[in-house]
Amino acid sequence: MSQQYVAAIDQGTTSSRCILFDQDGRIVSVDQREHRQIFPKPGWVEHDALEIWTNVEAVVQESLQKSDITPDQIAAIGITNQRETTLLWDKETGEPVYNAIVWQDTRTDDIVRELGAQEGQDRFRPKCGLPLATYFSGPKVRWLLDNVEGVRERAERGELLFGTMDTWLIWKLTGRHVTDVTNASRTMLMNLATLDWDTEILEAMQIPASLLPEIRSSSEVYGESTGYLAGTPVAASLGDQHAALFGQTCFDPGDVKGTYGTGTFLVMNTGTEPVTSNNGLLTTLGYKIGDAPAVYALEGSIAVTGSLVQWLRDNLGLISTAPEIETLARTVDDNGGCYIVPAFSGLFAPHWDSDARGVIAGLTGYVNKGHIARAVLEASAWQTREVVDAMNADSQIDLTTLKVDGGMTADNLLMQILSDVLDAEVVRPMVAETTCLGAAYAAGLAVGYWPDIETLRANWHKAAEWNPKMASEAREREYHNWNKAVQRTRSWVEHEDAK
Repeated sequence: MSQQYVAAIDQGTTSSRCILFDQDGRIVSVDQREHRQIFPKPGWVEHDALEIWTNVEAVVQESLQKSDITPDQIAAIGITNQRETTLLWDKETGEPVYNAIVWQDTRTDDIVRELGAQEGQDRFRPKCGLPLATYFSGPKVRWLLDNVEGVRERAERGELLFGTMDTWLIWKLTGRHVTDVTNASRTMLMNLATLDWDTEILEAMQIPASLLPEIRSSSEVYGESTGYLAGTPVAASLGDQHAALFGQTCFDPGDVKGTYGTGTFLVMNTGTEPVTSNNGLLTTLGYKIGDAPAVYALEGSIAVTGSLVQWLRDNLGLISTAPEIETLARTVDDNGGCYIVPAFSGLFAPHWDSDARGVIAGLTGYVNKGHIARAVLEASAWQTREVVDAMNADSQIDLTTLKVDGGMTADNLLMQILSDVLDAEVVRPMVAETTCLGAAYAAGLAVGYWPDIETLRANWHKAAEWNPKMASEAREREYHNWNKAVQRTRSWVEHEDAK
């Protein structure tokens, strides 16, 4: 039999790509295409779902042809996707009723306020693990039903289907209307205990149950593909951050991965019982492999990490390329007493303060651009420390190792600073594309391409590691000073009624 591979389709916020992996978890071929970002009004963000589907078909075909791989050499297809982005389409024609509403879109502000009016932001949190926010899919479905002509009537007649982008792609590939537990857990509509749609939440949001896909595990055969890969099993679906957790082989309670890009997402495996956060984190699904029990997770999101480096480059002009920050920061031994808290649009986890704004604190005549560059890198590390402290408190498990991926992990000084402030080992894997790798692993497991998760563990290889070198007194002193700087960001925006 010819060499077999697993294809991972990554349907992201700005592009779609297909990566082929071999049995060792190594990348064999990649193809990628960007799609349009549609901004009809301030705060509105949309995607054309048919354009995305056309791009997905193209990248799948190109990724095979680039490496002279034939469709019969693909053992399975796994899907990973931008989470929360919401689409309704006609179940007969496949025609979307409206553009996909993207996770960043804030048009559901009024709906969210209305839903939380009496009981507040945590109205549904005990059931779904999430606060009321424009981020999640449920309020977006409600907006489509209320604001696009004829849509509510068609939905109530059973003519329409809802899906996040994984569901849309699975439907286009196989004709099956399914999603997995990780994507369902980001809609606000799934009950974390039952892993099924919650009828009380659906009633409160006025969403007909007939719209919703069947919720399945993250790793099982949903159906066979049509088109270019006809007959190939479509066998996995995971939201992007969950796929990265799986790709980093974070299979044990207490395992944590951090993805460092424009912002940073930290996800901790908390085992087979959901952990309610008392410290500003989201309770979500980690993954579910076939008939095995679901694995839950805590997630902490940091709004500004890599984008702070871009700000230093584009707005202040202190560096001309992002990698130069490491060279500049190495010109000094410490931050010179300077701390930067990048609350450009408020603070995310664990503070959730939308009225905070950024500060540079502790400035003296001694501080130079090297100190500022160092403070920029330290800001990513101290924000990580805040989320990790919240995870440790919620889970009662102390972090010992952080597995990292994403573009910022190329900065070796930042990785050392991270290890120092966390007082933990930081490790970077050989395969940096952990999101696609996670989707491939889950699909390969479903069809026996890989026999078990122990084989996946054996595939995971460390490219580099960093261990703490900072004295504990210095660590706690610096964290104390960071927290003082954070306090100076709080409540900066004053509202008229507060005055």
